[in-house]
Amino acid sequence: MVLLNNNMDKKIQLSPNSLNLFLECPQCFWLDKNLGIKRPPPYPYALNSTVDELLKEEFDTYRQKKIPHPLLAENNIKAHLFENQKLLNQWRNNLAGVRYFDEDLEATLFGAVDDVLEFGDGKIAPLDYKSTGSTAGKVYDRFQLQLDTYAFLLEKNGYKIKNKGYLAFYIVDKSRGFIDRLPFRKEIVEIDTNPADVYEIFKDAVVCLRNSTPPAHSFDCQFKKWLDGAKTFV
Repeated sequence: MVLLNNNMDKKIQLSPNSLNLFLECPQCFWLDKNLGIKRPPPYPYALNSTVDELLKEEFDTYRQKKIPHPLLAENNIKAHLFENQKLLNQWRNNLAGVRYFDEDLEATLFGAVDDVLEFGDGKIAPLDYKSTGSTAGKVYDRFQLQLDTYAFLLEKNGYKIKNKGYLAFYIVDKSRGFIDRLPFRKEIVEIDTNPADVYEIFKDAVVCLRNSTPPAHSFDCQFKKWLDGAKTFV
């Protein structure tokens, strides 16, 4: 049995990805955060990261010119890009992000948002860029949790939120071929955010980490199934 001492003294900082891992499998989460035993990493999505960087540059150009981004105008979204570029750069930084320290839990929740929309009534909403080679943009549970967490963090930092989140999908248009360029079809999806749900997930995750022994794997954890299968050959 794994025992971990002094868990209460451990500095806990969690992100939307951390919360998603906790929901997927508490034991994988506990091992990752407490012992540094991580799941095997997925294939590196270097192209997605590059597209993300280029989209930030593109959206920032429209922000600096103070003109609506075409994706918002074409989809009749009555909002403009968040104007404070310096603050947005901080929020985008993976080492800084939008942060909230809970004094009762003595733990921090943070997230690096791609962009923020501001509406006429002064309320704001998170915007996240997604690039995909699939035929259509799909809202996965982890995307919902991501936007819920961003909304929670923005609200905790004193902003009035719209209870909406936006996913800007850039979908590879395979019908147009390659020809030295990768054409994209663009669409934006509006979803309702539920920031009120985030705190309980955050709290449960912190309590889990401060246990001296790991919880059980989730029943459907694929890594546990792989491990169980491997043990049959040992």
